[in-house]
Amino acid sequence: MTERFRTVAERAAASFEVQGSQFIGHVAPAETVDAAEAFVDEIRADYADATHNVPAYRVRASPFREYSSDDAEPSGSAGKPALNVLQQREIENVAAVVTRYYGGTNLGVGGLARAYSRAVKEGVDAAGVVESVPHERFDITVEYDDSGSVRGLLESADVEFTADYGAEVTFAVRVPTAEGSELRDRVRSATSGRADIDVDV
Repeated sequence: MTERFRTVAERAAASFEVQGSQFIGHVAPAETVDAAEAFVDEIRADYADATHNVPAYRVRASPFREYSSDDAEPSGSAGKPALNVLQQREIENVAAVVTRYYGGTNLGVGGLARAYSRAVKEGVDAAGVVESVPHERFDITVEYDDSGSVRGLLESADVEFTADYGAEVTFAVRVPTAEGSELRDRVRSATSGRADIDVDV
């Protein structure tokens, strides 16, 4: 999967009221199912006093993963409308959670569906939609003697990375998938094969 895809630029939230019920649409980028579920768990913990926290996400995993839940709202009134917005906007690697504080008036299935979809739409609008390319992550572990050349290579390749200087040096690298294999070959060449490369799958 090397083609470009649409995702959200950053975390954001949008809130509004419908007949006394408050809705908050939380949206965040999520590159993995674990990241999506961690975001859902975080919002549920932060808004534990809410009546409902309805999740939906779409992640470019292998296979592609889509998920939604009504979180005790009437069947089909919350999770599916939330997920539908992400599908219609063709946004991937994204997680959304709609928090609802019940205001005393039942909105009915149609009213709920409109409110939950609106919350995701406004959350996505607040986050902004961008085009991205698939990325992969891998770790490079080297002795200190090789760390300078590896760091210089990563900087010249203009990829995202962090460095952890322990007993050895470990570089955590995030790179467009289309460039990953070539970059790993260059690291092996620069270190005469001494680099230990661990690709996240």
